[in-house]
Amino acid sequence: MAMAAPTGSAAPVAPALCGHLALLLLLAFPAAHGYSFPQQHTMQYWARRLEQEIDGVMRIFGGVQQLRGIYNENRNLFEVKENVPRKLVEKVAGDIESLLAKKVRALKRLANAAEKFQKAHHWQDNIREEDIEYYDSKADTEYDDPDGEEVEREKSNSLKLEFTDDANFKTKVNYSYAAVQIPTDIYKGSTVILNELNWTQALEDVFIENRKEDPSLLWQVFGSATGVTRYYPATPWRAPNKIDLYDVRRRPWYIQGASSPKDMVIIVDVSGSVSGLTLKLMKTSVYEMLDTLSDDDYVNVASFNEKAKPVSCFKHLVQANIRNKKVFKEDVQGMVAKGTTDYKAGFEYAFDQLQNSNITRANCNKMIMMFTDGGEDRVQDVFEKYNWPNKTVRVFTFSVGQHNYDVTPLQWMACANKGYYFEIPSIGAIRINTQEYLDVLGRPMVLAGNRAKQVQWTNVYQDALGLGLVVTGTLPVFNLTEDSSDRKNQLILGVMGIDVALNDIKRLTPRYNLGANGYVFAIDLNGYVLLHPNLQPQIINFREPVTLDFLDAELEDENKEEIRRSMIDGNDGQRFIKTLIKSLDEQYIDEVFRTYTWAPIKSTNYSLGLVLPPYSTYYIQANLSDQILQVKYFEYLLPNSFESEGHVFIAPREYCKDLDLSDNNTEFLENFIALMEKVTPDSKQCDNFLLHNLILDTGITQQLVERVWKDQDLNTYSLLAVFAATDGGITRVFPNKAADDWEEEPEPFNASFYRRSLDNKGYIFKPPYRDAGYRELDLENNTIGILVSTAVELSIGGKTLKPAVVGVKLDLEAWAEKFKVLASNRTDRDQLGSRRCDPLTSCEMDCEANNKDLICVLIDDGGFLVLSNQEDHWYQVGKFFSEVDANLMSALYNNSFYARKESYDFQSVCAPEAQSNTGAAPRGVFVPTVADLLSLAWWTSAAAWSLFQQFLYGLTYSSWFQTEEVAGDSMEARETSCIMKQTQYYFSTVNATYNAIIDCGNCSRLFHAQRLANTNLLFVVADKPLCSQCESVKLLQAEVRGILWCPSCVPPGHGGRAVGGQAGSVGQGREVRSCEVWQGWKEPACGHSVRGWPWGAPRAPTALSLVVSLTCKAPPRDPNQCELVDRPRYRKGPHICFDYNATEDTSDCGRGASFAPSLGVLLSLQLLLLYSSASRHPLPPAACL
Repeated sequence: MAMAAPTGSAAPVAPALCGHLALLLLLAFPAAHGYSFPQQHTMQYWARRLEQEIDGVMRIFGGVQQLRGIYNENRNLFEVKENVPRKLVEKVAGDIESLLAKKVRALKRLANAAEKFQKAHHWQDNIREEDIEYYDSKADTEYDDPDGEEVEREKSNSLKLEFTDDANFKTKVNYSYAAVQIPTDIYKGSTVILNELNWTQALEDVFIENRKEDPSLLWQVFGSATGVTRYYPATPWRAPNKIDLYDVRRRPWYIQGASSPKDMVIIVDVSGSVSGLTLKLMKTSVYEMLDTLSDDDYVNVASFNEKAKPVSCFKHLVQANIRNKKVFKEDVQGMVAKGTTDYKAGFEYAFDQLQNSNITRANCNKMIMMFTDGGEDRVQDVFEKYNWPNKTVRVFTFSVGQHNYDVTPLQWMACANKGYYFEIPSIGAIRINTQEYLDVLGRPMVLAGNRAKQVQWTNVYQDALGLGLVVTGTLPVFNLTEDSSDRKNQLILGVMGIDVALNDIKRLTPRYNLGANGYVFAIDLNGYVLLHPNLQPQIINFREPVTLDFLDAELEDENKEEIRRSMIDGNDGQRFIKTLIKSLDEQYIDEVFRTYTWAPIKSTNYSLGLVLPPYSTYYIQANLSDQILQVKYFEYLLPNSFESEGHVFIAPREYCKDLDLSDNNTEFLENFIALMEKVTPDSKQCDNFLLHNLILDTGITQQLVERVWKDQDLNTYSLLAVFAATDGGITRVFPNKAADDWEEEPEPFNASFYRRSLDNKGYIFKPPYRDAGYRELDLENNTIGILVSTAVELSIGGKTLKPAVVGVKLDLEAWAEKFKVLASNRTDRDQLGSRRCDPLTSCEMDCEANNKDLICVLIDDGGFLVLSNQEDHWYQVGKFFSEVDANLMSALYNNSFYARKESYDFQSVCAPEAQSNTGAAPRGVFVPTVADLLSLAWWTSAAAWSLFQQFLYGLTYSSWFQTEEVAGDSMEARETSCIMKQTQYYFSTVNATYNAIIDCGNCSRLFHAQRLANTNLLFVVADKPLCSQCESVKLLQAEVRGILWCPSCVPPGHGGRAVGGQAGSVGQGREVRSCEVWQGWKEPACGHSVRGWPWGAPRAPTALSLVVSLTCKAPPRDPNQCELVDRPRYRKGPHICFDYNATEDTSDCGRGASFAPSLGVLLSLQLLLLYSSASRHPLPPAACL
């Protein structure tokens, strides 16, 4: 959630008066060298000179007035069109509805056909693999062994197919066949799988017929409850880097289509008998169970022994979104086994959670999932109190690990409460047994028949076959067979799905007629965006949906909260609001006006919105009917004209279907010119609106060159370049040689200077961005330029629009010298150094003569340094000013020249944490203590059996005792998604001249600050610091990863002192960015460690400097996530729920052993299994992870 930080508060009256008195005394009396700090009127005079110089240069070279005249003279070449928001929203919503309706018709045909085929299918007990013809998508996939050796491929009867490249699917496909994918951990030769393959083969004809009716269809998929995936058209499976862990039943679209929403409480037995491998299995089981939940579900996780307590900070059910599940997964790893088992404590906690009606929840399927190693108590009294006779809560029990306990009580609990009993003896059984509960939840859906056949559209997610971002329409497929007693079957067969690429939906939305800052967006019932220009996930994660809330995609405020709520409720509306927006480069904040218009997309869960700035109500549509003029203007795009007319960059837009796009603009221009030699701007294969506007703007900017730029000497005013950029996609830079150093985006709509100039009045300065780690440049060989730009506003027939931005590029070094002169007391007739002052005849300091004593800077509205009178600042131009002078920047912030906005980027990518090898041990091995080994009771416990089992594995597999990792594709160390905290500064409402003193005893400093009119600049004059004792907290502007929120981390005595001015004491609940470790610090109660210094090691030296920036070693967690769940954002779940049917048969509830086998029998069976499995599959069991 985006949060604004408070600005500085008013000081008490008495200290304020003392400060003003000190300031007056300092201003009135000169220093010993005869110079006094400049008077306020003097600095105001300097500010006026700066304003006049900037305005004069922009009037001469910017050509705003001249460009207005050129547009008016060419009025016959274009029309001014109007964007009517309500009509636009209505049209686009209707187009999206029609697109999705076609997919729904195909989806229903597939689902009906699947039910018919399965009902007609005759089960075959003796079916063989060679009896089935199908294309195994993994047969042509190359898998590499983790050790680098190619894995021997299993014999396969897969069809041999030929594939051709297809632009729609972005891969090779075969339209004559469907493909089959079977999870790695499922034996494809089993009778169940072979029968599944047999009857689903008939779906291929329906797939093909669907495509004939709608050639735009993308993947058509049937995901079976057995794990088989049949998809069309056929294409080889995309090989992961290591082990393929894909299972259709864990895909977001399958989970959403297979059951109604769920309220789930997971309780985990952590008594002393649960130790070693069993506890590890439980943690992994909970991890996998959480992956079966979607954003429509709610969950909490608790551990219990004698008492029950939540594993995380969540005290009630929370939405099973990615962030909350991440918290659970991290905190489950901290569970420790101790104490005795009390099932009553665990179940009472779970029922209390489910009965809490004061919170947001799914209000549909209610269930308790209990993981334990076994016990005797059936806790019947608890069920009688909370769940009987209605049995509204299903109970699923999981016996984890290999032990000799009687599991009959566990089976009884499940059977008596409409649930199911599962056994997880080893890690290989986790994935399958933590997802099969969905079959039980599907029973009421199947029994409800057609009422439950509701098409649902998913959240956005990454397609596993390479389409990119997609949404999927889903429809459950039911088993319609009946038994001998004419009882309905109650099993779900699977889920049918059809993908729609987000790019196909985007093509239905307007783009370029909305201007650079107008856009279309769409959200679902959770408030997650389906379309939004800020939806740009940086990492592909097939296991998780892409869930970006509308209020996280933008900067949150009350107006947007109300708009979001109205859209979720399915209403339409329009609102004109003032709001904050973040610049494209995420360095600046602008306060802008926007019109939001929205309406529901009928027959879907989505709502569509349109955002328009006032200046985008109208736009230009070129009408170049004169072909001679077309040719004339087109010639100004040819490179041979660049030397005289300036270099032209053209926006890389899809002007024509056959145009080859390229990231290299020179190459793209060559492709464009080559295509234009073959087709005309009016060709049917081209976008006439884009082409005509591009050619018109080429001619208009060329006229600007002829009338303004060619007649001026840029060197006279120390300019490196002049430029113009337009809505039509032209960026013209003059002279041609300046294009070599042009670093802005060729697409004006993606250029930060362009978009900010449209939203702000006056001249917008943009220094080259330098991060905190940027080092000094060799200024003799590297010319630094500063962009100054302003929008061209037209008024045509009472219609206002901004079709272009013009500007100049200043030579930093030359303008720094000019800045010193303009902020000095000498005139053009004066010579530098001609003025002399002594203690008796004092005079004011200025920015030129006294640059050793006086700092003079121009800072932009984001707090970045633009110009300075200090030569050692020149290489720091573009840095956040706190990196240059932390003391002065803090004073500006504290005196309310700047406000601060903090927000969070939930789409960032972070490098994986380096794993320490300290204390490395064989993977998965539980190491008993000396006390354990001396205890006879321990040798008869489950822990001893776990250790013995691992020992057996070690004898069988030599790799078991190796410390290197063997991980599945989803487990390997790689870049991961993470949360980045962003902080931007922007001008507050203060717009006056201000004098102040930075009070720091003998190190106090005077400063003056004043906004420059008609610019985004702040002019600051300040004393140079006399000593280094006056330190202040350095304000941070750069992104930082992760927040350490630890309520009980309080070092004894005091918080840590900031190092190098970096922020933050380590007080209770405070954020840690940089800190010092002092003597006496102990390990925080929360157990986090700080990278670079191990807590608990020998005492650190006094004031040991330890930089923890980016940050103290803690999981990257959402800001205040534990508090945010108590203020959940508004959402709506699916409007229907199928959690009960009176005819449901609950007799199938799992099978457990009713006897306790001897230890000898267990050992014999285990040895036999190990031997047989090792002879068939020489693969280490850790690879199943």
